[in-house]
Amino acid sequence: MTDNNNLVVYCEFEDGRVADVSLELLTKGRELADKLGVKLEALVIGDKLDGIEEQIFPYGADVVYKVADKRLYPYTSNPHAAVLINLFREIKPQVCLMGATCIGRDLGPRVSSCLHSGLTADCTQLEIGPHKDPKTGKEYEELLYQIRPAFGGNIVATIVNPECRPQMATVREGVMKKEIFDANHKGEVVNLDPAKYVSDEDFVVEIIDRHIEKSKVNIKNSPIIVAGGYGVGSRENFNLLYELAETLGGEVGASRAAVDAGFSEHERQIGQTGVTVRPKLYIACGISGQIQHIAGMQDSSIIISINNDPEAPINTIADYVITGNVEDVIPKLIKYYKKNSK
Repeated sequence: MTDNNNLVVYCEFEDGRVADVSLELLTKGRELADKLGVKLEALVIGDKLDGIEEQIFPYGADVVYKVADKRLYPYTSNPHAAVLINLFREIKPQVCLMGATCIGRDLGPRVSSCLHSGLTADCTQLEIGPHKDPKTGKEYEELLYQIRPAFGGNIVATIVNPECRPQMATVREGVMKKEIFDANHKGEVVNLDPAKYVSDEDFVVEIIDRHIEKSKVNIKNSPIIVAGGYGVGSRENFNLLYELAETLGGEVGASRAAVDAGFSEHERQIGQTGVTVRPKLYIACGISGQIQHIAGMQDSSIIISINNDPEAPINTIADYVITGNVEDVIPKLIKYYKKNSK
């Protein structure tokens, strides 16, 4: 294999399905690879990988690397890290992207630490652009801009990695759009010999029993979300949001401040430290609109803000602003909707 400096996406899969976050990263990866003029490559590690490329090729991958061994599924840290470290030393990718999942958060730092490559976690945007080092004056072309909120979300930082390779970033599920590149797109499948990349010593940890609890809340796929912030005031007042969501056929979300205050559960948290959503309608109740929250819902089709502060930052991105107290406004919305939907 040559030093082709391609862009690699590490693809997670469970129950024979490639994870949504990996397909989202392939979508973004295709766009970035085109800008760089390189191939988009996917890497899948595990067991029973027959036909898995059929799920990946429509998202634009030129090459799918498969490393199959029954000991490589389910995921364990050492073997998967060994495969990436040894493969990357061989193929020298320019960029590696992975999901900011429990697997990606474990795997990414191990690989970047071993390869001395650096890693930006929880990116909200990825772009390609030039960079000039202010100290040395050295100029770089086509670096990966790894963009994420920093300093408690008060600024958006653009991080670059001029010298070390691969440039690595993790991205949360839902942040990037998942779009099929070409349903008929086909690429090359490369079956790698696991013995070349992982040693028997790496399999020191064995999984005896495995339990995965599925999330009960499906806020990510809800077309209507009624989200509450600290301004809702109490857990009791959140009941109004549930009533409105039930009336509209939607789900309830929350800002980090509302979750921290105990008004709502963490699985409903929307934003940089929660889930990213793109509903048709987003009703923000008592949410000021910190940058971390906006990062998680700015692509909603229609945003309605209900806030007693006319200067709340969220009002600048809202399509409609209702100035008033949540406990006064929501009962009226429920009443009008019920009356007009009969």
